[in-house]
Amino acid sequence: MSSTLGKNLQISIFGESHGLAVGVTVNGLPSGEVIDLEFISECLRRRSTGRDLTMSQRKEEDKVIIVSGELNGKTTGTPLTMMIYNTDQKSKDYSNIATTARPSHADYTGNVRYKGYNDIRGGGHFSGRLTTPIVMAGALCLGILKSKGINIASNILSIGNIVGKSMFSSVSPEDIDMIKNSEFPSLSRSDEMRAEINTARLNRDSVGGYVECMVTGLRAGIGSPMFDGVENIISHAVFGVPAVKGIEFGEYSQLYGSKYNDNMYINNNMVYTATNHDGGINGGITNGMPVIFTVKMKPTPSISRVQDTVDYVNMENSTIEIGGRHDPCVLVRAVPCIECVTAIAVLDMILEGRIYE
Repeated sequence: MSSTLGKNLQISIFGESHGLAVGVTVNGLPSGEVIDLEFISECLRRRSTGRDLTMSQRKEEDKVIIVSGELNGKTTGTPLTMMIYNTDQKSKDYSNIATTARPSHADYTGNVRYKGYNDIRGGGHFSGRLTTPIVMAGALCLGILKSKGINIASNILSIGNIVGKSMFSSVSPEDIDMIKNSEFPSLSRSDEMRAEINTARLNRDSVGGYVECMVTGLRAGIGSPMFDGVENIISHAVFGVPAVKGIEFGEYSQLYGSKYNDNMYINNNMVYTATNHDGGINGGITNGMPVIFTVKMKPTPSISRVQDTVDYVNMENSTIEIGGRHDPCVLVRAVPCIECVTAIAVLDMILEGRIYE
């Protein structure tokens, strides 16, 4: 099933944007792990809409209901199911797209794939609303990883043409704390990036950009060559976040190999690299340095300008003007989604190698 992810740790997403509820079932969790609902709620708050004008004004309470797999605040080892009821749907906003495709959305492709039975309201199962279950499961994984000394943080590197400070620069623990506790998690130029988003909003448009993600505390030896490498597993998971169009590990450089290669040294019987151009991965396996990758996210396809499209049922050319409540830029709310889906992938790999036992 396409909405299931993982090998040793499996998550299965269910629900639609305007359906009764959205949720996730997690298989493979170790028993006895703490379920920190306060932390899960905080991660959901970071993903939530309506906090300012840089995002959609849809407002959801996002109260987590644990259906199974929990007892006295800890995992039982059996399948853990969590869900959230949808409370602020406005399905009438989508009545005009029953047969008319929104450009760069999955309306047409979903109709073809599911023979016209797909739920189009709010994007249905293709909606960004379905990142809520990812965050629920990922927040739980983040807590488990943190207990093993592994932390994940993300940085908005760019919005449109505004490019800020990269994590490949010297990033201090204070910098990490700053972006993890910020409403707009960027290491620099956040005011200019906000202004760029607001300009797009006022122009009835949208804007995309790049998010960096860094995983620290990973020991060397996690991952496998060829098709189960760290890059493969993380990429497969990250592309489950809507609007992701690309991912790049390490720091791309036009340097010669003599300048690009990460020279190695030993300190206190530990192997380190002097630089980290490879982003902490060699041959699909972690080398002990921070794993860093950059995610490319497209502009939100829902914009209120008139656009050319087609009526794919009557096979006629048409136009569309999209109503509803949409993000002028998805990056701000995508940051916790990227962190959480990365946590799911990383924990899955750790359970495979059992390197932390």
